Amino acid sequence: MKRILLVKTSSLGDVIHNLPVVNDIFLHYPDAIIDWVVEESFADIPRLHPQVHQIITLALRRWRKQLFKRKTWCELYSVIKTLSKNQYDVVIDTQGLIKSGIITRFANGIKHGYDKKSIRETLASWCYEEKHSIQYQQHAVHRNRTLVALSLGYPVPKDAPDYGIQAAIQSDQPLHSPYVIGLHGTSRESKLWPTDHWIALGQQLAERQLDLVLPWASQAEFERAQHIASKLKNAIVLPKSSIAQLATIISKAKAAIGVDTGLSHLAAALNIPTIALYTDTDPALTGVYAGRHTPAINLGNIHSIPTVAEVFKTFLSQYK
Repeated sequence: MKRILLVKTSSLGDVIHNLPVVNDIFLHYPDAIIDWVVEESFADIPRLHPQVHQIITLALRRWRKQLFKRKTWCELYSVIKTLSKNQYDVVIDTQGLIKSGIITRFANGIKHGYDKKSIRETLASWCYEEKHSIQYQQHAVHRNRTLVALSLGYPVPKDAPDYGIQAAIQSDQPLHSPYVIGLHGTSRESKLWPTDHWIALGQQLAERQLDLVLPWASQAEFERAQHIASKLKNAIVLPKSSIAQLATIISKAKAAIGVDTGLSHLAAALNIPTIALYTDTDPALTGVYAGRHTPAINLGNIHSIPTVAEVFKTFLSQYK
């Protein structure tokens, strides 16, 4: 039996890209106990995996804004105490940042991570006892799986990943008609797909008797969703939802169509046919990555906005 600590704190897409390593580990160590350190706002993701034993949550983003509050230092001390009291056989930092390296240092166990030529923040490599050289120019899912394989001494996987997560069966939001979930919100305006494209896509979905379901997180996303829905008869704007609630809704969709956002990666991880739309980033390294059971397709690139016709044609060809 091995006790293993995974350190992957953020962001949403990065945490999702780390999920396949859990099933990889259990394939070779069926009795392993796996704990995971993650930012509190993304803790719903490892909670979806039935084989993750203990989830240790951080609040680095919140703590930075509240450095002089006693509660901040009490919470930080509690995390450090939890990390230091557990004895791990192996601690693996798949994040490769200075912040995750420091977190790794507090844990008890042999610490593994990328060497200085394999990560963006080279100082992080000083936090590890065992450093691994892994080609940077490859997809994040493969990098994570490679690092964990080298850290635990089993062959680097070459098959399609198994994300291994399960969404809750029941949904707080009853959606009775077949639907496509439209993941229109993202962290940067340059990553958005034009609103009129979403409206045109919704009109084409209506011809197939499919609803377009629109989640949102920020006020700007809510207003965009409302505007899209005002132009369509088949659009549904969801109430504000947690990641766990959205996972259930996504898991029941016929397909997901989304921009460069963590929720598009979540759809692929839930084995939902997914089309990801890229307008200002290159999907080669961090695009949606298909699991073993369903397709996931990246369209577009930097300054190359997918057309409605292209998206709908892909939808029809892949997701009948």
